[in-house]
Amino acid sequence: MRRVADRLSPVLAAVFCLLPFYWMVVSSLRRTNDMFDMSVWPNPMSLENYRAVFKPGHGFVRSLGNSLIVAGSTTVLTLIIGVSAAYALARLRFRFKRAVLALVVSTSMFPGSLLIVPLLKLFTDIGWINTYQAMVVPSLSFALPLAVWNLTAFFRRLPFELEQAAMVDGCTAGQAFRKIILPLAAPGVFTTAIITFVIAWNEYLIAVSMVNDQKMKTANVIVSQFTGQTGYDQPFGTQMAAGVVVTVPLVVVVLLFQRRIVAGLTSGGLK
Repeated sequence: MRRVADRLSPVLAAVFCLLPFYWMVVSSLRRTNDMFDMSVWPNPMSLENYRAVFKPGHGFVRSLGNSLIVAGSTTVLTLIIGVSAAYALARLRFRFKRAVLALVVSTSMFPGSLLIVPLLKLFTDIGWINTYQAMVVPSLSFALPLAVWNLTAFFRRLPFELEQAAMVDGCTAGQAFRKIILPLAAPGVFTTAIITFVIAWNEYLIAVSMVNDQKMKTANVIVSQFTGQTGYDQPFGTQMAAGVVVTVPLVVVVLLFQRRIVAGLTSGGLK
């Protein structure tokens, strides 16, 4: 009985997690008149919702590019700053180091809704409204604490003797970090990059608040603002199709790099 339960548990967990995505795919393949049909598979199957998503008037293709720019920029900046800060916190000895790490983590506990008004006032004053940096900088502030926390724990697991041995062989501290420590930390850095990219790709609140130019909106914002045929009906099918298009890149990335992600999450567990 226990073996059966052990085998069924991951299956049930997978079904529970994948069922919403499956229903989103099925709904995106229904015709508009069949949207509230409860069958497990659409009959007949239609691609009209996908054709509607990619109509030029929606600006969905451009919004995907905007999402990629924002998420990619956020990920790169998070890694550059996060790796440097995490390495310093893991290796250097200075007063109040624990307090600094706790302060970094505590900044991620502020609800995003509380930051909208001051950010909107600040970005209006400096002319950042309807710009990429108005979305990248807040996303960076949300992703950076998690990245620093994860990478600090990872760097602590790497023995300091590796750097000492490299410096005995003639490397400077910077060369030891770049040639020895950073390659060994690749699983943790890669995992942090994936998590950061997913967080930035799915960000909605900042994007909808800081951007009102149609050409600068991200995919999540565009999807939420789709209108129906009359402008008053809810375009469930079009939104489901757009949701599938937005979700598929994340699913593909995770499936392709799942081994590296698992290696990064479990590294340091064994000696």
